[in-house]
Amino acid sequence: MEVWPVDTVQFSNHPGYGGRTGQVFTGEHVRDVVAGIAARGVLGGCRAVLSGYLGDPAVGEAVLDAVALVREANPAALYCCDPVIGDAGPGIYVQQDIPALLRDCVLPQANIATPNQFELELLTGLSVTTLAEAKVAAAALRSTMQPGACVLVTSLAVADTPDECIDLMAADPVGTWRLRTPRLPIAANGTGDTIAALFLLHSLRTRSTALALAEAASALFGLLSRTLEAGSRELLTVAAQDEFVSPSRRFTAEAA
Repeated sequence: MEVWPVDTVQFSNHPGYGGRTGQVFTGEHVRDVVAGIAARGVLGGCRAVLSGYLGDPAVGEAVLDAVALVREANPAALYCCDPVIGDAGPGIYVQQDIPALLRDCVLPQANIATPNQFELELLTGLSVTTLAEAKVAAAALRSTMQPGACVLVTSLAVADTPDECIDLMAADPVGTWRLRTPRLPIAANGTGDTIAALFLLHSLRTRSTALALAEAASALFGLLSRTLEAGSRELLTVAAQDEFVSPSRRFTAEAA
């Protein structure tokens, strides 16, 4: 799928390394780049917008402006928001105003959201310790989003998840599905970004939440497996790119 990237930051490396240099771009910078793309007259062919880490609240506002521009040109376009806030280990690692901005302004415009378990709990104020609680929390988040919205919960570990496994759960108006994979002994940065992009891609391609979950999870598992085998600190998005097209191991999403 052709992608038009609009950088919201330029960092020396992923902040997960424990240190980085570089700058967070301003909201005005982001708007300027998007305006230049719009001036090419191509937004009518844009099928989706994907956003992730927001380094500043003004960037979040610029993202919403971009979504509005794309929807004006193509009302059928989807907006997928990866609400990057934090994780169970490190806690919140974004600016203090970002969680409220995501909850109150950004997610209400989204068709798809891809929070991890920590972010789902924070955004809904609900505890998630069982699959039933995860389903309730996902439904609560969906109720704040666009009609027909879909929520993908990544890195889900609930009461019945074996220690050696990791679950993903996706919910839309049709139903809820869970997918389980082995837990690999790797802590790579960028897995959340990757699963969000893959899930959006396959949602557009298949128009099926269950199939999109299966395809995205299978591809990510293959990418992580190859990265682990190579002993790489960085995800092998180029060397293992065949895993995106034809995963070496396939998983199936089951109705939950």
